[in-house]
Amino acid sequence: MKNNSKYWIVTDLDGTLMDDSYDISPAKKTLNMLSGMAIPVIPCTSKTASEVRYFRDENGLTDPFIVENGAAIYGNNLNNSSEWELILGKSYKELRITLMNISKEVGYHLIPLNDLSKNQIFRLTGLSDQGIIRALDRQWSVPFLNPPDEIFEKVKLICDSYNVHVFKGNRMSHLLSSESHKGQAVNKLKVYLQNKDVKIIALGDSQNDLPLLEYADISIVIPGKNGPNKYLQDGIDKGSFRLANAPHAEGWSNSVEDVIKSFENYAK
Repeated sequence: MKNNSKYWIVTDLDGTLMDDSYDISPAKKTLNMLSGMAIPVIPCTSKTASEVRYFRDENGLTDPFIVENGAAIYGNNLNNSSEWELILGKSYKELRITLMNISKEVGYHLIPLNDLSKNQIFRLTGLSDQGIIRALDRQWSVPFLNPPDEIFEKVKLICDSYNVHVFKGNRMSHLLSSESHKGQAVNKLKVYLQNKDVKIIALGDSQNDLPLLEYADISIVIPGKNGPNKYLQDGIDKGSFRLANAPHAEGWSNSVEDVIKSFENYAK
């Protein structure tokens, strides 16, 4: 990856670039355009490194990637296939114990994704057998089934005492170290690649994208079929976040191309 890129597209995957069936077809032409312009596309997702490596191979992406909601960053060294790694978070094992303790405090059994059967995970995610194996390869965060809203609010209130935080995604919630979040990870990547002046164009669709959207120079909310996530509505109302004109990959593609064209026109 070139360290001197002027812009980075930093994007969530599930619900943002992908629809509920994991399809990104409407965005393929835009991804090809960005590749031709040497503008990096950096996944920044709750997915595991195993999942994102597979996604990158499938879609011809070679830029660094941020996984498990900002808990770790990976990339390939120039001129060879070896991979570098930056860790921001606590281990899965440590966080798993914390989740059990929080469950006891709130009086509600918070169920980790990794405790579900293969059939339960398939019904929740629609992933193939190999996809499930990649999704369970957790190192730095613990995804768990979304509890009722009132329980989730209780969980949030006691997270500080454990030096962790939680984010609610569309399919499940995620527990991770308070040192890890998507915005912090992007900042660490900028420092690591010595490109502190790069402009961040961020795209997300749910609460776990909020730290990324708040950090970015241009922040774009991708709506679902029923409109934008309620946790992102305040930023839209205040004008801090742009709202894409269509769900998932179609809205992603339209928004990214609009931003890039505006930059090109400004440069003329």
